[in-house]
Amino acid sequence: MNHLRLYMILVMVMFIWGMNLPALKYLTVQMGPVTMTSLRIFLAGITVFVILRIMGLVRKPSKKEWVYIAGGSLLNVIIHHSLISLGLAITSGTNASLILGTGPIMTAVFSLLLLKLTPSKWQWLGFVLGVLGVFATILAGGNGLSDISIGDGYVLLAIISQVLSFVIITKAAKTLDPRLLTAYMLLLGSIGLFVIGLFMEPGQWKMFGEMNTLFWLLIFASGILATGIGHMSYNYSVGEVGPPKAAIFMNLNTLFALLGSVMFLGESINQNHLVGLLLIVGGVLFGSGTMEDWWKRRIETASERQKEEKAGRLKS
Repeated sequence: MNHLRLYMILVMVMFIWGMNLPALKYLTVQMGPVTMTSLRIFLAGITVFVILRIMGLVRKPSKKEWVYIAGGSLLNVIIHHSLISLGLAITSGTNASLILGTGPIMTAVFSLLLLKLTPSKWQWLGFVLGVLGVFATILAGGNGLSDISIGDGYVLLAIISQVLSFVIITKAAKTLDPRLLTAYMLLLGSIGLFVIGLFMEPGQWKMFGEMNTLFWLLIFASGILATGIGHMSYNYSVGEVGPPKAAIFMNLNTLFALLGSVMFLGESINQNHLVGLLLIVGGVLFGSGTMEDWWKRRIETASERQKEEKAGRLKS
């Protein structure tokens, strides 16, 4: 699959994740967030396994691959999703979106340190533009960075754990399809989350029988579409293009989360949000390498044209 198609998939995933944020905010206040998340992740894992079974990609992992699965499940599912759920239960969606926007720059730093990958100057420019866009977008909401709570710390730790998991996913992708890795991670992680919920939120699993239709619609949509198909697609992209390029698209998550807030929570968008949008889009174009590739092709085309003109003059 070429990178353009992968980038289109990443944009689609960011849209789904952005729309998922208001849904998660609703779900986390209806019952124990960890217990609720365990069901959502379990639905996601089953969904991915069904899709991969149809595609004929399901196989038994090797012992070494089980190590990657266990590590990825711990970081990308159990720690990441439990902390996200706990954080969203006690902080604002605005602050959570801001912290989520730090993912790309943290991915670049961890990739540099752990995978010995060095982003180009164009990509660093993209990271900076993306972060500025995230700040501009969030600060435009009016609340700024006020009302900082322990929930913000939970969300930050959740992002760090996810970024670290990308390193494992990249290494595992050399022998194990990232989509199958995702399926095993989600299923194993959901079991871990449920056990944790039994201790942290005793008796909360009984609340499932008291939930309304809206709750079930959102948890199925979030589990199957956002978490299952979304994480399967994102992890596959990480394995194909590497953590730095894939993570830069996380900036779009903030933008789409704002759109979801406008649609479902009644918030408004002003001109400062538009400035943030331009910065975020610029960050994606530079950080993904799209602008760099375009510039290199332009130089190569101009060089070939000059050679052809020079050859034509020599013949004449």
